[in-house]
Amino acid sequence: MGATIQTELPVITKAYSLLREMTRRTSKLPRDLKFVLGDRMLNTSYEILETLIAARYANDKRELIFRANLSIERLRFQVRICFDEKLISEKQYEYICGLILETGRMVGGWLKSVTK
Repeated sequence: MGATIQTELPVITKAYSLLREMTRRTSKLPRDLKFVLGDRMLNTSYEILETLIAARYANDKRELIFRANLSIERLRFQVRICFDEKLISEKQYEYICGLILETGRMVGGWLKSVTK
């Protein structure tokens, strides 16, 4: 198991777990979709993690957190396309959706806390 820094925010840890899962799933997509849909999903997952890391250190966090929230929504639809096209199983879809939902809740809570 990888080492985590004790000061790592839970939302960043969750986004990292989501990225790891998306890396595993996209590597198994059919070749013709791996480089279109797979790359989009992987890039969106990286974008979520990188934006949250940037927000952690930014003075004005609101815009970055909002951008991460939009990326989460994009990823939600990208994963839905995979499921609808039967590229991932129902069990995989439920697991990924759970990670996305939990990450989204954490990001939403962070956004509320910086908006007040």
